[in-house]
Amino acid sequence: MEIAPAPPDVWPRSIRGINNLPEPEKYAIYRTLIIPWVYERFAIDPETLTRDGQPLVTINCPTNSRAMEMSIRHEVQAEDPVMYINMVDTFNHQLMVLLVVVNDPESPRFAIDRDLNGQPTYLGTRGRNIPAEIAAMQAGLAPGQIRAGLRVFRAAVPVFEQFVSNMGHDMFLIEPLAYHNAITFERYGFNYLYGRREMEWIHQEFLPGGELHRKLDNSTPFRHPDAWQTVRGRSWAIHDGILGHPFTGFQMYKRIGVHAGVNTFPDARW
Repeated sequence: MEIAPAPPDVWPRSIRGINNLPEPEKYAIYRTLIIPWVYERFAIDPETLTRDGQPLVTINCPTNSRAMEMSIRHEVQAEDPVMYINMVDTFNHQLMVLLVVVNDPESPRFAIDRDLNGQPTYLGTRGRNIPAEIAAMQAGLAPGQIRAGLRVFRAAVPVFEQFVSNMGHDMFLIEPLAYHNAITFERYGFNYLYGRREMEWIHQEFLPGGELHRKLDNSTPFRHPDAWQTVRGRSWAIHDGILGHPFTGFQMYKRIGVHAGVNTFPDARW
């Protein structure tokens, strides 16, 4: 795969526009999403995105598509990526991040992505592997985590903000897939387009005397009476269905260089 030594001076304002560029130019743009330390830690050549001639970075960005996917692996045959990002253009010409995953490849793996029959769970949204989830929870992971993360979100936010700014935008959108994702995004300056009132309601009802607090009755391993005290505990209870409906309909945004100061779980512990 040929990669330009530097991205063009003027970037398109959309993912589709980038995808319609010649391959060297669009790959040069997308490689700016890679946090610089990734190259050194995993011995990836920053020009060829390979190690010993083996490709470790896959960028899926077809011409005329409004979406892009990028996966980085520490080994060619690795089961899970170290980093995965999926972005799209919205119909009102905004940039949205659909999914970001960062895995520590040296940490234990928990098979929450497959049910007991081997079918995909889509990270627990369409099926569940309860034994694997219990093991992941006991190991300190949050819902949807196959492995522990690398704790790099702080470093990733400015890299992504620069990417968005280079596209000529002053904000981007993201959809938190779980409660703990939303709280994490709050900490790094995101605000809500949709869902802030429900997040505030969730906090109030997890407090002693609240509706969700009363449901922490040990009826499942994910509803421990102390779960309300931590972000991860709440997120597992919500993943387990304590709300009575899936955690969906939330959308957040980040303005470039601005911290929104939103905090729906004051004094939260992870």
